Amino acid sequence: MTELRDKTEPGAGRPMLMLVVATAGFAVNFWAWALLSPLGPRFQDALDLSSFEQSLLVAVPVVVGSVGRIPVGALTDRFGGRVMFPLISLITIVPVLYLGVAGQSSLPALLAGGFFLGIGGTAFAVGVPFVNAWFPPERRGLAIGVFGAGMGGTAISALTTVGLVDRWGDAAPFALTSVLLAVYAVVAWFVLREAPGRPRRTSR
Repeated sequence: MTELRDKTEPGAGRPMLMLVVATAGFAVNFWAWALLSPLGPRFQDALDLSSFEQSLLVAVPVVVGSVGRIPVGALTDRFGGRVMFPLISLITIVPVLYLGVAGQSSLPALLAGGFFLGIGGTAFAVGVPFVNAWFPPERRGLAIGVFGAGMGGTAISALTTVGLVDRWGDAAPFALTSVLLAVYAVVAWFVLREAPGRPRRTSR
């Protein structure tokens, strides 16, 4: 194995575009990551959950998303954000669809879906090194600040999830976020590029 630096990679000179697309991916994944929390009171009533069980339901995706950032960050170092952003988005579709279609029937089903939903919360560990690589040191603070606005995805979830369920049914917010995740994964694959000069591993 050898380390090469590709200084002519397509996409060079487009740091703002990379920042916007990365921030959008952060927001969409965090939107999906936070889907269960607004519905906690409803699940408590429908499934007769205790306060502890409701808290556990909300906490599982948060814990998994937080701890999962460690291996996902390591994978991002190895494969880059251009691969990891669409990959995390596509993987997150699976628990989102499961929760929307079949995962709301019992507490164990919700916990299983919530566990894998936590993958969406690892998008933070993909975006920070990806964005950092596109900006010089004197501009990285501002760039990461802009990227951090993607945490607003949790606010979008809080503001829209219950309304979507009331109007369109239990599966509606999960179906919507699944579509957005799929669209984002396609856009990210074709638009995102690694920063010029990022070490690339190639075989001899």
